[in-house]
Amino acid sequence: MLAAESKVATNATLGSSNVNTNRSWKHLVEPVEPFLHAVTEQLLRQVHEFDPQIIPYAKYALTTSGKHLRPTLVALAAGSLGKVTDAHVTAAVIIEMVHLATLVHDDVIDQAELRRGRPTLAANWGNEIAVLFGDCLFAQALKLAADFPTSDICRAVATSTDTVCTGEILQTQHRRKFADSRRNYFRVIEMKTAELFTLSCDLAALLSRAPADQHGALRQFGAAFGAAYQVYDDCVDLVGQEAEAGKSLGADLANGKLTWPVLLAWERANAADRAELEELVQNWQPSALGRVNEMLAEYATLAPTLEVIYRYLKQGRRALRVLPENDGRSGLLGLADYLAQQTDALAV
Repeated sequence: MLAAESKVATNATLGSSNVNTNRSWKHLVEPVEPFLHAVTEQLLRQVHEFDPQIIPYAKYALTTSGKHLRPTLVALAAGSLGKVTDAHVTAAVIIEMVHLATLVHDDVIDQAELRRGRPTLAANWGNEIAVLFGDCLFAQALKLAADFPTSDICRAVATSTDTVCTGEILQTQHRRKFADSRRNYFRVIEMKTAELFTLSCDLAALLSRAPADQHGALRQFGAAFGAAYQVYDDCVDLVGQEAEAGKSLGADLANGKLTWPVLLAWERANAADRAELEELVQNWQPSALGRVNEMLAEYATLAPTLEVIYRYLKQGRRALRVLPENDGRSGLLGLADYLAQQTDALAV
């Protein structure tokens, strides 16, 4: 798919991404595996903080098998500032619980049957239970945040949660509305996805009592990396592999979510193709994905979309220059390089 523009994208971007092509996710997270193990253990303990009658829902939601990107960010950001503590583990647990709550609610909104290869909580127990349990996850996360001796942690978590939910509302308002989505795409991804990446770096810096310039640099990195990750994920939904996406390709379009490659194609299309694209999205059928990808190739939207990812990653790397050179900073740069490497693979 999009083969005609793939080589152009690869030649234009590989030289500037500073990617170690031998980098793997396992190698990247190996230094923080004890931290991630501690996060997993604390998440499991949180299962028993819920009413006994809803423990099955808690256990199901809190034992997912994701990459734990946000906890990894907390660990690396904290490591770039010095010692990583138990407080950082708790912060990572809080952020992961907020993230999982948003996924539970997203699956209800999207009427999703599967997530990460297994039935969603809503598919197992119904939408009403899923919505209410998602609320419980939010509340438990805030309860944990309130246990810190300073109110700064709880305030930051509450503020970010509000931003994420607002971003989701805006995206829902703009479903299948090409002009509105074109104007608001980057604002929405920065709110609904990048915000929790920013919070990961923010809480790490708060708990490490980082100087203002380093605190700000970490927040900038989190925001840039999070936005890059969302644009990448949007591309995977169109041109990736289903095993990598963890869901059927075209799921965003099936739910009326208009992502950057599609919006660029709509913007560049002639009147007839623009009308056809609008019709395909309005009355979506899985078989339409092939035609959509033909349009993406015709209007060459993959290469400029990948460039957006690289630009965000470049912003993130630049922000880290104020941090001391240590393993934590190297790990954060490694995260950016890993995402650039995964982005390069989409262009092949």
